Amino acid sequence: NKSAVSKLMGVSWSTVGNIVARVVADNLDPHRLDDLKQIGVDEFSYRKRHRYITVVVDHGQQRVVWAGVGKGEEALNGFFRELGKERAAQLEVVTMDMSAAYIKSVQNNAEQAQIVFDRFHVQKLVGDAVDEVRRELSNKYRERGDADAAKVIKSSRFSLLRRSFNASDVDQQKLADIERHNKPLYRAYLLKETLADVFENKTADEARTALEAWLAWASRSKLAPFVRVARTIRKFKDRILAYIETCLTNGIVEGFNNKLRMIANRAFGFHSAEALIASLFLCCGGIVLEPKLPRPWCPW
Repeated sequence: NKSAVSKLMGVSWSTVGNIVARVVADNLDPHRLDDLKQIGVDEFSYRKRHRYITVVVDHGQQRVVWAGVGKGEEALNGFFRELGKERAAQLEVVTMDMSAAYIKSVQNNAEQAQIVFDRFHVQKLVGDAVDEVRRELSNKYRERGDADAAKVIKSSRFSLLRRSFNASDVDQQKLADIERHNKPLYRAYLLKETLADVFENKTADEARTALEAWLAWASRSKLAPFVRVARTIRKFKDRILAYIETCLTNGIVEGFNNKLRMIANRAFGFHSAEALIASLFLCCGGIVLEPKLPRPWCPW
């Protein structure tokens, strides 16, 4: 962190920040926006009261190529203005979550690019639906004074959200109890597991058929959270299934966001987006510093 570097090197805190900005300006690859084919887009909240930056990552080089202040359509439009129409026309794939603002920006600036929704974001929507069903049933049993039914689903949240291949013996016992005593909640669990299987080891046609079957099941499941999620997934079905063809997710962008979170926490928060963006490029922009060592002294 800047405070430790300041103390170690005997310079002011602001000087460290100025050095970071200067090193990034001198060493950041000026051609990083050339030949972009597959990119990922996400937002990052760096301070309270909703202060954001938008981050663009190159899937091919696995590095951050652009970051700008704000979020939404106008923030991403800033990336496309810097990219230019000629380079924007070369984009083939853009991965993102289901952000209507980012979708609009991509459609307006690179309409030929295929938008791929992150499969893990879709699975999170379904996981949230499972948890909503669990809470609704728990509240209903508590209001009815049905202690036995409430006991079955007590502390079952993570057992329900965990994938079946990661389930411990305790998880399996809880799931077995839920299957015997709480059919609606177990149905929600099966819906979650079945959707995850749609994305595993299937061709595009197989995945589409499996997703259609899942949507039909979710729509008639009599579980309101799943009916809502099925409506959302049906709306964006083609962009969700695009994962099968590209095998691209927004995981790499989320990974850089985690690094960005560490950078921000290490600095106890940044007061300006520009300082955070400079640190982001220094750590994640592909900058490699090779200090020039002095030549050894030779007496002859």
